[in-house]
Amino acid sequence: QVQLVESGGGLVQAGGSLRLSCAASGRSFSNYALGWFRQAPGKERDFVAASWSSGSTYYADSRKGRFTISRDNAKNTVHLQMNSVRPEDTAIYYCAAGIPQRIGVPRFYEYWGQGTQVTVSS
Repeated sequence: QVQLVESGGGLVQAGGSLRLSCAASGRSFSNYALGWFRQAPGKERDFVAASWSSGSTYYADSRKGRFTISRDNAKNTVHLQMNSVRPEDTAIYYCAAGIPQRIGVPRFYEYWGQGTQVTVSS
């Protein structure tokens, strides 16, 4: 049974940092992209970042420079380091795995975690 389990969410002040983690299990993810999406109340699920096992990484333009994705292939984990967070970063952050034809489109991801809440106070 494939599972993606996120951790590390919480409440943080604007300008602070937070590190999210996702542990993937239940199959080999060597050919899969592992990524992060987020969804704020009343909004669509948006792409944040993704990483292939080769080391290639992709970011939504608005998150470049503040967020960093990293991946440990041996442990099947992916992390999202969030720096200089802003109130508009408040959302549920989801870990996803798939072989996406388009890296930033949620429907191309096969597996999803339950999400972890990130709240940024001003």
